[in-house]
This record gives sequence, structure tokens and C-alpha cells, in this order.
Amino acid sequence: MIINTVEEYREAFRQFDELEVQGIDAHPELQPTARALAEAIQEYELRQEMFPIPKKPTTLPAMIELKRQQRQLKQKELAQLLEVPAGRLSQILSGKRRVTMDLARKLYERLDISPEFILKTA
Repeated sequence: MIINTVEEYREAFRQFDELEVQGIDAHPELQPTARALAEAIQEYELRQEMFPIPKKPTTLPAMIELKRQQRQLKQKELAQLLEVPAGRLSQILSGKRRVTMDLARKLYERLDISPEFILKTA
């Protein structure tokens, strides 16, 4: 099964929802149809880039910023967590200053950034 249009996509979702209401687990004979619909829906979404996979950061400042956003911290709160002055953190995030070994350790321990990534990108 291949989905080519938005209308077909919506119809596939409607059919899948209908199968769920009937109880896919309780009716094993419905499982192949449900699986085919699910795979077609997923393939259509990938082709249409409906849910783009975010790219992994390639720089240490970008990784620190990602971790800050994931934890919903303000830059000042992140500076406090890492025990560095807010101005220094700002310089690190802008690429104007490099990380020290002490800060690298804290990035690993407190933000769970891998040591390999820190060493390769610092």
C-alpha cells in the first residue's frame, strides 16, 4: 500500500483508527491490515518530511545550547548549574572562549555530554 496524497493519508488514518476501535489485539486477523496501514502512513510522513528528525549538534556550543533547551533552563540558570559566570558561559556559547578541563568535567557530569564529544569538539 502506498499513500500519495493528503486525502489518502487522512483516509488511511481513519481506517487505522477504525481498526483500533474494533480492537486490533482482540482480533488477530486485523493485525496485517493495521500493520500495512501503519507502515504506509509512516512512509508517507517520511517522504513528505512531516516530522523532520532534528540534526545532532556538531559543535560543543550547539550541544550545550541543546541541553539547555531540553532542560528548559535560562542561560543564567545554566551558568549557575555549571558554576561559571554568566558572561563566561555567553562567550563559550558564542565561540569566543574555549572550555576548561573543569568545565568539561561539569558538562559531562551535569549535562550528560559525552567525554568523546567534548574532546572532539572543544
